[in-house]
Amino acid sequence: MVRPNQTFIDQVKIFIKAGDGGDGHVGFFRAKFIPKGGPDGGDGGRGGDLIFAGSGHKSTLLDFRYKKHFEAKDGKRGGRNQRKGADGESLEILVPLGTVFLEVDTEKMIGEITKVGEKLVIGEGGKGGLGNVHFASSTNRAPKKATPGQKREGRWIRLELRLLADVGIIGLPNAGKSTLLSAVTQAKPKIADYPFTTLSPSLGVVTSRDKSFTVADMPGLIEGAHQGAGLGIQFLRHIQRTRLLLYVVEAIPGHVEKTWQDFTMTKNEIAQYDQNLLERPFLVTINKVDLSTHEEQKELADFFKQKGIIPLLISAKKNENLDALVQALHDRL
Repeated sequence: MVRPNQTFIDQVKIFIKAGDGGDGHVGFFRAKFIPKGGPDGGDGGRGGDLIFAGSGHKSTLLDFRYKKHFEAKDGKRGGRNQRKGADGESLEILVPLGTVFLEVDTEKMIGEITKVGEKLVIGEGGKGGLGNVHFASSTNRAPKKATPGQKREGRWIRLELRLLADVGIIGLPNAGKSTLLSAVTQAKPKIADYPFTTLSPSLGVVTSRDKSFTVADMPGLIEGAHQGAGLGIQFLRHIQRTRLLLYVVEAIPGHVEKTWQDFTMTKNEIAQYDQNLLERPFLVTINKVDLSTHEEQKELADFFKQKGIIPLLISAKKNENLDALVQALHDRL
């Protein structure tokens, strides 16, 4: 479970290098009674691969905060008697699910890992060089030629963690997202009455009708988040992997239009970041209705319906109507 803390790291830059291939060997067979022995230089070993693998036991890129250089082993040089050099040991690095690999300069995606055990070879080891035994011919019975192993250059790449969740809870700071997550799951996010309580995503599991789905509480948005305001891009990248968006807006007694504006502003920030997210299925829930009268709640629901949105009215703090919300999420998924 991802919990908010100061060690949640969701993007890092690291240096990687696959192993070089070993050089081929130049050698000649020598024996007491065979004065004209032929070439017997062996091939070099293959360099080790640089491999990333998905782990279900990791939820952050914290491991890469201090160790940033990763190199696979080089292949060994070939030997006499046509002995092949040993292959270099590959290096396998575990990463959390949802890790995306990007070129540093171009931002081009190299690959991603979304499943436990899934592997991605980002650096292939160099091939070993050929020993001189390969270059003997009828006209050259004692070749002194061998080829070097393939060299591999290192490079910097960027890792981004984009959480994998069925439902992404999004909304303004203090809309009650963390309270809602803790009410419907066993997650224990930090909850308080000041902005940006959630400084990193929190992940919990909801069980409904003998089935379960994951819910992520994302750090609160503010206007301009797509340009980096507030927690900005740190938040927005995580919603790209969620199957269903759950907008949570705060019921403001006597200010129906302000509640609607909060919803539209949140949706606009998401659209500014990635237009494709507007095509993602979503539900809207209005939280903290326990602070409103029945008349105000009806006015609020009617106003949203006139705009084409049927909201679910809840109170996460008072545990009101949460069963209906969980059922709606289950059905939509």
